[in-house]
Amino acid sequence: MRQKLRKWSRAGTPWIWINAGAVAISIVMVLGLLGVLAVNGLRHFWPNEVSQGRYLAPGFKPTELIGELTRTEWVAAEVLIASGLRVDPAQERYRRDLWKLGNRDLNGIDFAWVLADFVEEVSAPESIAVFERKQGGVLYGAISSLELGEELDPADALTDDQFLWAQFQSRLEEVRELDKQIQSIQSEQLARANSDLERLRLRERAAMLEGELSPSLTQQFSAQRLEIQVELANLQHQLNQLYAQIERDSVLVRASNAGEVLIPLAEIVRAYQPNNLTLAGKLSVYSQRLWEFLTAEPRAGNTEGGVYPAIFGTVVMVLLMSLFVTPFGVIAAVYLREYAKQGMTTRIIRVAVNNLAGVPSVVYGVFGLGLFVYLIGGEIDQLFYAEALPAPTFGTPGLLWASLTLALLTVPVVIVATEEGLTRIPRSVREGSLALGATKFETIWRVILPMASPAMMTGLILAIARAAGEVAPLMLVGVVKLAPSLPVNGIYPYVHLDQQFMHLGFHIYDVGFQSSNVEAARPLVFATALLLVSVIAILNLTAAVLRNRLRENSRSL
Repeated sequence: MRQKLRKWSRAGTPWIWINAGAVAISIVMVLGLLGVLAVNGLRHFWPNEVSQGRYLAPGFKPTELIGELTRTEWVAAEVLIASGLRVDPAQERYRRDLWKLGNRDLNGIDFAWVLADFVEEVSAPESIAVFERKQGGVLYGAISSLELGEELDPADALTDDQFLWAQFQSRLEEVRELDKQIQSIQSEQLARANSDLERLRLRERAAMLEGELSPSLTQQFSAQRLEIQVELANLQHQLNQLYAQIERDSVLVRASNAGEVLIPLAEIVRAYQPNNLTLAGKLSVYSQRLWEFLTAEPRAGNTEGGVYPAIFGTVVMVLLMSLFVTPFGVIAAVYLREYAKQGMTTRIIRVAVNNLAGVPSVVYGVFGLGLFVYLIGGEIDQLFYAEALPAPTFGTPGLLWASLTLALLTVPVVIVATEEGLTRIPRSVREGSLALGATKFETIWRVILPMASPAMMTGLILAIARAAGEVAPLMLVGVVKLAPSLPVNGIYPYVHLDQQFMHLGFHIYDVGFQSSNVEAARPLVFATALLLVSVIAILNLTAAVLRNRLRENSRSL
């Protein structure tokens, strides 16, 4: 038996089982992490039931509660007594519920802990609605009346909640259409006209600095400025007309504790009655809220709305980083392996490259801020954008410098992976190509690099995985809390590499650690983290597919 075990051990079978177990545990841990993110993030968009009750805790005046029950926990009686609550010490534990009350206009808080033993008359009225607003957070309540312009609805209509709700939804759809027109004019036409006016001002100042501003050129600039100003005046007139239509309608909502809030319809993003929804209706609201999260801009201090600018900024930054890091990493690896004389110097260089991969990322951020932003960016402004000074153009953190900083951060990974791929190519391949009359450059370009392309893509995959999740260096070289204007849009020059941008990783940090409304931010942190993992997985899968195709092509050579 002992000999069999010794033979089994020498064959390496235990190590196979240990490795297999480690891989299985890793997979389970990853799936568990994704499950936690999915459950805590995606359930946030589901329209939960809204409850109504009265809170009669000792020492507090009776309070009406209207909101969603979000979390429950058990608290020892000693803890409650120590906090000043008058509860029966004979009861060891009390259930404490976290209610999302919303109604920030009336309550001043969005969430409150209440003891379940002192909540009475709990019900779920069908007339209670959820009003998601652009400002002020969520409001819970029932519609009292509609104000359409200067005319109120007939008194008999106020007694019919369903009629009033249908009329409100109909008018809300009209207001949304008007709001889309306003957003289109502001984000496209008005932004383009203002950009044209600013570029005209810079052209005129550049001509003045160069001494080329003649009277005829001044007259030409004035005519162009007048034309743009006329366009701006027409656009502003259109906006004023749309604002006049959109701001005249409002709804009076009866909230908790007999409070009433008048909400302009233009401020309402979405309204629904969760207690009156069928399963199909809940799925519809869920899909709308999830779609808004993926395609809309953030609002309310990034604790509501969507994260589309952060998604777009993350993807564009990673793509630009890939364009920068791939050629530099491949060229460095080819030089070290194919051209450099192998000796002490190249060994020192390889050790230095490996050590660079372990440098803290924030150090790269400080280096990028000093080199790219202040030095190179400042010189670019002096040479090409002198008319805009002292306002910086490239001498400030932006998308270009963030991409270059991350390229510098990940270039050691690409160098090491590419050089390992070059090492695995047999020497006979090189000698055969040279024997057939090819030059060394032609051998590397047409034979060696195609065969090493899978290793290059492996390095790129590792670079993308690291760069997409980095936050610390980006805080110094371009990422900001809120930048709803995308770095790629329809305004000349269409790709704004000097513009600051949003990033999913920084968005998670900001919402999770800088938000004053922790409970409202908690589910968005999970949802954004799940989205960031998904974006990284999609980018890596795309690169892996390209790597597999390149490997198949290299085998056919």
